[in-house]
Amino acid sequence: MLMSNSTGTYLEMFPAEARIVRMAFYSSFLALAIGGLFGLIQTLHRTDVLRFIDSTDYYTVLTAHGVLLAITFTIFFLVGVFTWAVTTSLDRGLEDIRFTWAWYGLMVLGTVLTAIPIFAGFTDAIDMSASVLFTFYAPLQGHPLFYLGLVLFVVGTWLAGADWFRSWWAWKQEHPDERIPLPTFMVLTTTLMWYIATLGVAVSILAFLLPWSLGWIDTINPLLTRTLFWFFGHPVVYFWLMPAYMMWYIMLPKISGGKLFSDPLARVVFVLFLILSVPTGIHHQYLDPGIAEGFKFIAMTNTMFLLLPSLLTAFTVVASMEHGARQRGGEGYFGWLTALPWRDPIFTGMALAGLMFAAAGFSGMINAGMNINYLVHNTFWVVGHFHLTVGTAVALTFMAVTYWFLPQVTGKELWNRSVALGQVVLWFVGMTFMSNAMHRAGLLGIPRRTAEPQYDGFEFEAGVGSVAELDAQIVLGGILLTLSLVLFFANVIGTVLNSRSETLPPNEYAETLSGPEDAPPVLDNLKLWTAIAIVLVVFAYTFPLLSIVDRGGLFGPDITPFPTLVDPGTVIAYAGQQLEGLVLAVMTPLVEATLSAVIR
Repeated sequence: MLMSNSTGTYLEMFPAEARIVRMAFYSSFLALAIGGLFGLIQTLHRTDVLRFIDSTDYYTVLTAHGVLLAITFTIFFLVGVFTWAVTTSLDRGLEDIRFTWAWYGLMVLGTVLTAIPIFAGFTDAIDMSASVLFTFYAPLQGHPLFYLGLVLFVVGTWLAGADWFRSWWAWKQEHPDERIPLPTFMVLTTTLMWYIATLGVAVSILAFLLPWSLGWIDTINPLLTRTLFWFFGHPVVYFWLMPAYMMWYIMLPKISGGKLFSDPLARVVFVLFLILSVPTGIHHQYLDPGIAEGFKFIAMTNTMFLLLPSLLTAFTVVASMEHGARQRGGEGYFGWLTALPWRDPIFTGMALAGLMFAAAGFSGMINAGMNINYLVHNTFWVVGHFHLTVGTAVALTFMAVTYWFLPQVTGKELWNRSVALGQVVLWFVGMTFMSNAMHRAGLLGIPRRTAEPQYDGFEFEAGVGSVAELDAQIVLGGILLTLSLVLFFANVIGTVLNSRSETLPPNEYAETLSGPEDAPPVLDNLKLWTAIAIVLVVFAYTFPLLSIVDRGGLFGPDITPFPTLVDPGTVIAYAGQQLEGLVLAVMTPLVEATLSAVIR
């Protein structure tokens, strides 16, 4: 089914919304530029190739790099893409553009307030700092302005979600019997997951970190704030990934020359992300002695289930690409790969991003397993994994689709497609060098989050190569990534300065081989899936949080030095009760839908 009744560009169809999408992209790109520069500074400093900052300032650089790229760059781009997806798929503008500008302005204000104390850390002239890293839990303490800015930014994203839900609800009143269009369905399920996930960080900041930084409370329970952060800290990864997944589902097949293999499978994937993303955060805390091993095992099990939507995505997206290639004349078991549009930077960037994400899936399985995780926890391995996920699967996808979106929201031709193609390939090559070396360094036990990874009187022994060779790969990768960013911004600026074009492609996305009519209506029951997601969160987090508070108190400090064990009988009994309720909640509507279909 074609997703738009117009043959014009997005700017022609929705001029007011195109402006907000454009501004969201520009905000995202500004964060990418500054965060990318800080990434190069870290690379050169840590490998001792070029040091022009003090090692104490390294942690301020690291904080800015993490916050600007992992939060600001990704989420500003996300709200732009999601606004496009909702308006395009519903074929209607937003309900109140003034409300839209309000949440965008709140996100900008939050970003500025968060950045002020971070950048103030570079000078002693201003008595404020926030060198607390992206993982801003206690005992590191930032200036109150840092936490206030984060709160405003998150509230802005909540209001953005409300804006998208308002548009969908208005559309639903006019189309009561129609299925939710796939892009809007993806936006709504992602937003619901985000609402649940951000509750943890909201409680952590408002109840503990902000009052503590203001001096209203004297002590804090570090394990409690750490656990509340990871309640949010792992699902935020999927908040970045799900817009990339959306692009792989609805843009990549069209650019390949074909159609999306299955609309129902795509809906199943996003439902699975909604219900499974949040109850997994404790797998980041396998080495925390204050959390019982039984709770860690539950988190590990939940995390392993998350492999399913990723595998379904790999199957659906590759099948869609193959369909497109065969429409272009591709033949044979693997010969169809040569028929894909590899000279198109939009296709190539997304395809290479997906390939990198497959590699990230393998290293992610290591992180998810309790016993294997002990070998790589808090080493450079984790940084390598992170750069494969948000640094490539997300960032490279976002940069690639920019080459399609920017002409749509500006009405101007892309400045140089050859430069764009070189840029996405250069990013892939640079990240291959960097992430490979980071993973190998992690296996040697080289730590993360430190300006001085080498220790006096101790040398890391490499089975193959040497630490110097790994450092050289990291530096080479960092330089190539920086050059890739330069090419990206040259193309963005060149496009913005270009003249208007009358020959741009229309604002459309992929048709489907199997449409929403082939999916059970229960998939669109957002209330059901949200309820199940909340039940799983309660099951995964109630006992661990109560245990932490019981030992250390709400305001701590919790200093349990030894591993804590839990009675397996209690966990099994509780799990049985929750599983029974979950099965009933899922099966009842499915059975009812099946019986109704049979009766009809």
